[in-house]
Amino acid sequence: MTLARDSTTVDLDIRRAFARDASGLELIPEAVARPTEMAEVMELLREATATRTPVTAAGWQSSTTGASITDRGVLLSLRGLAHIDDVDRDARCVRVGPGAIVADVRRAAEAAGLLFTPDPTSEEESTIGGAIACNASGARSLRYGATRPHVRAITVLLASGEPLTLRRPQLEKNTVGYPITHDPVDWFVGSEGTLGVVVEAELALHALPAQLLGLMIPFSREADALAFVVAARRSNAVHPRCLEFFDQGAMDIARAADGCSGWASNAVAMVYVEETGADDAQPDDELPLESWLELADAHDADSADIRVYDSASALQDARRLRHAVPATMNERGAARRPFGGRKVSTDWAVPYPRLAEALHRARSIAADAGITSGIAYGHAGNGHPHQNFIAQDANELGRIEQVVEATLREVIAMGGTVAAEHGIGKLKRRWLPMQATPAQLRLMHAIKREFDPLGLLAPGNVL
Repeated sequence: MTLARDSTTVDLDIRRAFARDASGLELIPEAVARPTEMAEVMELLREATATRTPVTAAGWQSSTTGASITDRGVLLSLRGLAHIDDVDRDARCVRVGPGAIVADVRRAAEAAGLLFTPDPTSEEESTIGGAIACNASGARSLRYGATRPHVRAITVLLASGEPLTLRRPQLEKNTVGYPITHDPVDWFVGSEGTLGVVVEAELALHALPAQLLGLMIPFSREADALAFVVAARRSNAVHPRCLEFFDQGAMDIARAADGCSGWASNAVAMVYVEETGADDAQPDDELPLESWLELADAHDADSADIRVYDSASALQDARRLRHAVPATMNERGAARRPFGGRKVSTDWAVPYPRLAEALHRARSIAADAGITSGIAYGHAGNGHPHQNFIAQDANELGRIEQVVEATLREVIAMGGTVAAEHGIGKLKRRWLPMQATPAQLRLMHAIKREFDPLGLLAPGNVL
């Protein structure tokens, strides 16, 4: 490998510093590149093509699927391309570099009186480039959707270094050719760095809600909590922008993080909701707090222990409790790495009315295999929980992966997906054929050959 550039190093300590992400895997790259200008990325890709050197783009490496690490070729860190331009209030958009932190983009939008809606739990560590690469979502995706609809335009460098600037069409009608060709921006959002390197993006912003209310609602039975989620989705009286579920294990972690282990002591599950009012609500309209409380009572919530969050600082506290769950599980998983274990995180989803059924089947499969059931939490409003297992050693890791695979077969049979928001990366590649048909896989390979004929970008991701 001959990529001798100022931004590229083969220093072992630096390579080791870029060898891990949130997946629990460790892959030491052959070199690390840390450009600060788009021109440097372009030059590196041109030389990589000439020398047939693989390149894997990465941000702050918060991937849970191993997508942002590699042991083949160059790890291209885009942290140095982190600019956030002035917010265009009139057009409600902002141009940013791929290394910009998601939370920093949100804060820049809020300072201008606007809202950037994608909110992965790791927003303080995840980058815009990574969010685009895996079409990241978060709690507010229930109301606003994942990252994809908020990307108005992108500039991508192909494996050859050729720049490609794409903007979403403004047409309301179009019947020219196959639908897959209508919006090229979508070719790259969610492609996990396998088709091109995003070096700039124009992001859509939204109006800040005039009012916002959060509720933490405990339940003494998990079935009631999950039935409450379904009822909230179907209700015309409430307008949630998130419906987040915590099972007993996740709730215990949140309690500990809050320093309040005695709160809702009889509860075994809870649901966190945020309400912003109807889409056509006026600034002086009251939020439907009473409707939420009535819905909670109708599903036997522990009403005396419901918490209300009605200020910006209080809502940040609630978010901190949510983030404590994956953060704690990451720590527990990291402690088992020396023994060959790690955290195993699922990302499956089913149609939301079937979530209770899917969780029951997942736990039964784990119990039958003698595996402690994974802690379950997350986006119940979308039928999308995370199950986090901790493998104590390599032997248990293999057994947990068998449990996950058996669970995914049940999920697919329910009309679900093996990966709802974190992408496929390297860890879930084996399970892609469970969901994608042979025709879909052939089409994906054809698109990969078109944009990256030498197969140099993000080797091992997805395909």
